[in-house]
Amino acid sequence: MAIITDSDAPAPLTRARLRSILGGSAGNLVEWYDWYAYAAFTLYFAPRFFPGDDPTVELLQAAAVFALGFFMRPIGGWLMGVYSDRKGRKAGLTLSVTLMCVGSLMIAVTPTYASIGVAAPALLLIARLLQGLSVGGEYGASATYLSEMAGRNRRGFFASFQYVTLIAGQLLALCVLLLLQATMSEAALEAWGWRIPFAIGGALAISVFWLRRGLLETESFENTKDAGAPRSGFVALLRHHPRETVTVLSLTAGGTLAFYAYSIYMQKFLVNTSGFDRETASAINAASLFLFMLLQPAVGALSDRIGRKPLMVTFGVLGVLLTYPIFTTLAQTRDALTAFAICFGALVIVSGYSAISGVVKAEMFPAHIRTLGVALPYAIANAIFGGTAEYIALWFKDSGFEQGFYWYVTGMIGVSLVTYLTMRDTRRHSMILED
Repeated sequence: MAIITDSDAPAPLTRARLRSILGGSAGNLVEWYDWYAYAAFTLYFAPRFFPGDDPTVELLQAAAVFALGFFMRPIGGWLMGVYSDRKGRKAGLTLSVTLMCVGSLMIAVTPTYASIGVAAPALLLIARLLQGLSVGGEYGASATYLSEMAGRNRRGFFASFQYVTLIAGQLLALCVLLLLQATMSEAALEAWGWRIPFAIGGALAISVFWLRRGLLETESFENTKDAGAPRSGFVALLRHHPRETVTVLSLTAGGTLAFYAYSIYMQKFLVNTSGFDRETASAINAASLFLFMLLQPAVGALSDRIGRKPLMVTFGVLGVLLTYPIFTTLAQTRDALTAFAICFGALVIVSGYSAISGVVKAEMFPAHIRTLGVALPYAIANAIFGGTAEYIALWFKDSGFEQGFYWYVTGMIGVSLVTYLTMRDTRRHSMILED
């Protein structure tokens, strides 16, 4: 089997590495497109599965299903983390996209509440749980694959493409939304047009399945087989790497909450709180996310020069100081350009976490347990803090104390800041160098 070394390679080998990185990234894009399509089209399909008189209550119910999908991610991170550590990074990536394909196609064809009653939201939940399993395994497998495949001097840069494709997937979902809004009537979108993005996602996932079957395996994984490394597993992770596991949990908590608050929830915030119409809110969100996506490789490359820790500390400090002013100012903003500037500014801050979060986690663990070490604690923190972000935000709003969510985000970023200040810089203490 062909493998790629971690040293600076000659030109032909470098091209092979780049092809594998691009191939892994393209699959990651489709995975996250499928995941985010649910959030992007919630405003349209929520009444079809959760009929009611109060739009906020409908969104709350749809957000609850969104959150439950997140709670499957730790299970996916555990099962497919172990699978990827034992069978290979390529095998884990292929399995994750298969599960995502099934979940997306289920949503595309599930009848509405008016047709089959409570079975409709039940089927929606099952599909979302399958997607949660998929994404739970995808994050760890792709973060590990990209970090191991990249050369030592460009690891931050190439690993940042995980968030480039993650954001691109979210952006693609928003672009599909904008295209459908421009070409279909509001009534048609609410009646059946919301099914289109899920059908597209299922079809793309099928193509990615074949793409991932042709990826190269990493040297790090091949070396674990040659060395007869210990088997990956939940007990082994907690017994031999408890400090690293807790570090991943705590550094993720504030970062993932900030990311979901500034990106996923922001579309609803602009509609429900700032008062923009749905089309304008979608355009603001799409434009800010596009620039945010372009920023990730620059931040990743910067981490290769100055280290990972300074960037995470910068995110933590600015997040604590500016989150409350960002939300309170945006709540009173009625000008679209001003709202865009605020949204993008918030995403610039969170780039200190997002661009390097995958490589930081991968650099903490030895190869034989790396995928599980990245995936499981991240998925737990992501489920608790990222997956519930929308629901908690809407709960505070429904309770008449929307500012409580701003303080909640600020506090959790502060918790992660303590971790950033006390942890070692993984660029200088990378376990990948020991593979």
